[in-house]
Amino acid sequence: MKEQNNILTDTFGREHTYLRISLTELCNLRCTYCMPAEGIQLSPRSHIMNFNEVYTIAKTFVDRGVTKIRLTGGEPLVRRDVAIILKKLASLPVELSMTTNAVIVDRYIDLLKECNIMNLNVSLDSLDAVKFKEITRRNDFDKVVKNMHLLIQEGFNVKLNAVLIKGFNDNEIIDFINLSKDLPISVRFIEFMPFDGNKWDKGKMVSYAEVMEYVNAAFDKSQVIRLQDAPNDTSKNYKIKGYKGSFAIISSVTNPFCDSCNRIRLTANGRLKNCLFSATESDLLTPLREGKDITPMIQKAVQSKFKVRGGMDTLEKLETPDLHGKNRSMITIGG
Repeated sequence: MKEQNNILTDTFGREHTYLRISLTELCNLRCTYCMPAEGIQLSPRSHIMNFNEVYTIAKTFVDRGVTKIRLTGGEPLVRRDVAIILKKLASLPVELSMTTNAVIVDRYIDLLKECNIMNLNVSLDSLDAVKFKEITRRNDFDKVVKNMHLLIQEGFNVKLNAVLIKGFNDNEIIDFINLSKDLPISVRFIEFMPFDGNKWDKGKMVSYAEVMEYVNAAFDKSQVIRLQDAPNDTSKNYKIKGYKGSFAIISSVTNPFCDSCNRIRLTANGRLKNCLFSATESDLLTPLREGKDITPMIQKAVQSKFKVRGGMDTLEKLETPDLHGKNRSMITIGG
């Protein structure tokens, strides 16, 4: 098994034990940082992995050492055969989790419990209904908030993900943190990242340091407790003394966590991305359908992983449209 595991170890000694699988490019929201205003060209349906292909590729990774799989989209729960996929993946010896916008998650409570998917990341970028509609281009704020509370009541471990955009929702940072006063949730602030069509610029980004400026202005230093981060954690974790929950910052841009990265991504059309920022992809679905062994393709993709952010190792490179513009829109990568 040790030799097999080596196919998931890159040239910098990073072992990749965490696979994120996008189940669909479809979504019932249209978030501005994720999808261009003009929409996207969807992959033909025949190019999307069917449920057996999702399972087969996932099992290949689990057999080689992957211990955790997170299901993403688009919105994974809009896929018609999601129940079949979840039940098949639940048969693997792996920890399953999911990222959802929670619009329709109430319909799947029993299924999620049956498949032991108790760790859910819920995307919510504003606590204001008007701003929620502006950023998602949909009017589902009340559904999302109601379902977030439902998940907590049903015993799920909920992390609330908020992408911060300067001048839009950075004035809600303390309101988000105060959600954790009475709710056992982790509120996670994510730096705005560049993807095709999302009109990224550094001036819109709220950095880790800026988030902590808000925190330190609102709370006494003795109230802000730095928590121990989990191994390979992408976030820097804190809590306010006496609060039930916690908060964290995911600083992919200003403080990348590349040195300890253990993540790889599989898109809905069966392509492996060794880094969220990488513009290159490896097609696993075509050789799988041709009956070929896909492990050499996996090994080559892992071995070609850059040390930092898909080769964009400085902010200057990250700001170069010719570099980050070659990447997909976020919705077709998987959140």
